[in-house]
Amino acid sequence: MKRYKKLSALVLAAVMTSSLAGCGSGDKQSASASDIDALVSEYGFQWEDPTKPIVNEKGSQEISFNIYSSKNASALDYNDMKIMQDLYDQTGVKVNWENVSESVYSQQKSLIFGNSENRPDAIYHAGMDSGEIIKYAKRKVLLPISDYLDYMPNLKKLLEERPDIKNQLLNVEDGKIYSLPRIEEMGLLEFPNLLFLNAQWAKDAINAGAVTGLSESDVQDGLTLTADQMEQILAYFRDNDMNGNGKSDDERPLSFVYNNWQGNQCDLYGMFGLNDNLEHRVVVDGKVTYTVTDDRFKEATNYIASWVDNGLIDKVSFEQSQDNFLAGGKGLETYGAFYWWESETVVSNPEDYIVCSPLIGPNGDQTICVSNNPEIGTGEVVVFADCKYPEILLAYFDRYYDPLISAQINYGPVGVVYEEELDDSGMLVQKPLPEGVTADELRLQNAPLGIINLGEYAWNNVVNMEPRAKLRLERLDQVARPYVDAKVTPCPNLQFTLEELNTLGNYESNMNDYIRTNLIAWLMKGGVTDSDWEAFQNDLNGKVKLPEIQQVYQDAYDRYISQ
Repeated sequence: MKRYKKLSALVLAAVMTSSLAGCGSGDKQSASASDIDALVSEYGFQWEDPTKPIVNEKGSQEISFNIYSSKNASALDYNDMKIMQDLYDQTGVKVNWENVSESVYSQQKSLIFGNSENRPDAIYHAGMDSGEIIKYAKRKVLLPISDYLDYMPNLKKLLEERPDIKNQLLNVEDGKIYSLPRIEEMGLLEFPNLLFLNAQWAKDAINAGAVTGLSESDVQDGLTLTADQMEQILAYFRDNDMNGNGKSDDERPLSFVYNNWQGNQCDLYGMFGLNDNLEHRVVVDGKVTYTVTDDRFKEATNYIASWVDNGLIDKVSFEQSQDNFLAGGKGLETYGAFYWWESETVVSNPEDYIVCSPLIGPNGDQTICVSNNPEIGTGEVVVFADCKYPEILLAYFDRYYDPLISAQINYGPVGVVYEEELDDSGMLVQKPLPEGVTADELRLQNAPLGIINLGEYAWNNVVNMEPRAKLRLERLDQVARPYVDAKVTPCPNLQFTLEELNTLGNYESNMNDYIRTNLIAWLMKGGVTDSDWEAFQNDLNGKVKLPEIQQVYQDAYDRYISQ
């Protein structure tokens, strides 16, 4: 443990050295210099040296913070987590955690904000959207964290180096920051769907003469199939006893989980050149674009609906939950092909499946879904304005942004998840898993998740990516990134004005419901007619108010890229 602590100090010092020189009077301070001097003299308050406690023994005894947080059902009480005990040992800052379930928090959220007599000092896993932040900032309920960045050298340096992150945090109404971000940049979330194909089943179809233009030797990772070839393969899966159990009706040719955040239907629209996603909203050459206004969306929907009609896409895909889908992949093989994040979590024998490139559509188009799932989470932690010692609390939270701490916040602590000895490159090393415990189970039990900063520096110098994350990155480099036009990007976290939020509040939910209702009907009932498509477009541009919604996103995006 001594060696780990020594390296932790060195890495912290290295990460922060370039920022400390700039930490002076640049940001407005809500506390007077005399107040800070009192904290320094009485409680030993310091924030510049990451190797030393934030407060002295007297501060540890007399100052404490109450933090309210939801947690997953598998996690230990945060008060009992080793990483939290280690942070207390390192900082001297006493935190009393009150943990509740996510459902309880959602029920109590407005009550907490409305109860000025009995609020915690902060909320962790706050889940605040821009509208809530504007509302409670106007009421002076939330602490303007940007006024205290001098006490947060890790975060201050990060925001100076990454204005794109800063721009996602700024409150448009007053230009201040009221929440702390979660940053986990691995390059994984932009592409939530990969196409996996049962290799042996595909070879059987090829050897039976059911597929044109393919040989058995072609069936390997990166396989590119035309829509016609995929249709032939799926039809063979549908009509034959592929798993050899004496039944030809339990095979599921192509499966996904409709409108799920991962493993959904959106990549099928790539056959028609559309970078679709669940919001049907993507940025193309700087313009916020809705795929549902493109006539290619109608063509794609009708094509996919024909696959549903012909039993090539399992209709259960439109009804099942994620848990049901995952359960269906275990045991006897029934999945011929499926979309998911990775094959290893879906099927019992992932080695039987290959990962495919995006399908080439009937018009020669080949591209992939570009999701708006952000790797930068905003609204993760908020501090209430009546917190008595915000400088100390924020200096404490700033330690979470040190990559060594971030790794343990995100995956679990040294001594439980990581070895106390570092590898030859000075990086954290995962311990062997306890017998009968999966990596996910160990993580969920021991890691609070929440505010972290894990990006390129961390992956190269502090913590090794999980093997499955590395494998997924390799797959994305092979079968995802090469198939996205450089002009197409996800829509980032955007901050809106109060007027814009009112527009979205009045119209966006109804628009999303309208699109979902029509799309599921078309896919399940044979497609969309020309007259129905024309009526759909008229409604989008009229009573559904898509142009007004699109303009809000465009204005917010223009502000984001101009700052």
